[in-house]
Amino acid sequence: MKELTRPSRLAPGARVAVVATSGPVPEERVQAGLDVLRGWDLDPVAAPHVLDRHGELGYLAGGDADRAADLQRAWCDPSVDAVLCARGGYGAQRLVDLLDWEAMRAAGPKVFVGFSDATVLHQAFATRLGLVSLHGPVAGGADFIKSARAQEHLRATLFAPETARTLTSAGAALAPGRARGVTLGGCLSLLATDLGTPFARPGARGGLLLLEDVGEAPYRVDRLLTQLLRSGWLDGVAGVGLGSWRDCGRYEELRPVLADRLGGLGVPVVEELGFGHCDDALTVPFGVAAELDADSGTLTLEKPALR
Repeated sequence: MKELTRPSRLAPGARVAVVATSGPVPEERVQAGLDVLRGWDLDPVAAPHVLDRHGELGYLAGGDADRAADLQRAWCDPSVDAVLCARGGYGAQRLVDLLDWEAMRAAGPKVFVGFSDATVLHQAFATRLGLVSLHGPVAGGADFIKSARAQEHLRATLFAPETARTLTSAGAALAPGRARGVTLGGCLSLLATDLGTPFARPGARGGLLLLEDVGEAPYRVDRLLTQLLRSGWLDGVAGVGLGSWRDCGRYEELRPVLADRLGGLGVPVVEELGFGHCDDALTVPFGVAAELDADSGTLTLEKPALR
């Protein structure tokens, strides 16, 4: 698996666009997120439809065409240096086919940040743009707004990425060993749902797969991992790093599922690396070479996430 193109780091005064690609976001949370970004000496702008809510499908932040237009307009605007998702939820799958990927490629590399439902977009940015993207907090997320640690780690990744190259596990090794590969992954359920689409990565071969999810019972996590196994998508993966599993049942019940489904891969597996749907969520790039050391419980990037 090849490394992807790294966008440039941000500098004070950089313009960042906040776009609702998936679910609706309360105005007060958008404004709070914009205030955080202003406190970093950035110039944040909210996309035109960021506060929309679909008239009939209330789980969507407005119509698919409007959400797609907001993302594409922000990405293709030469004055915008980064695009941050306002929240996750559901809906990115519905807009990904509406984007003009050739126009977005022509716009050149810039920073993209999001997680959860944005996993679909991370995959598309990798396959269509060949671009490193950041699996990190959403600008309108309650956890981000309230967490100094999540804010500081994202800020460090954006402005001084050489200072944010190592994640350390709060847990233990599910399978021992050390492996090197290029990072990829995201929300398990979205990776499984994206299988077979034109935007999905063809597989995890040679990569360090970073997985997390929310609201999936242990048997459903089993089902999702089994789907990735049976499809061959996990063939040749170099190692697996696990993030958070909020509301996925008691962890002592989920842990044996993870060990059972991933242990047979014969690669290092590290748990509790602190990214995903959790308090104080850390930011991790997809598309950068890294080393996963299950024995020391670390994921170390070989290069900073951004240039």
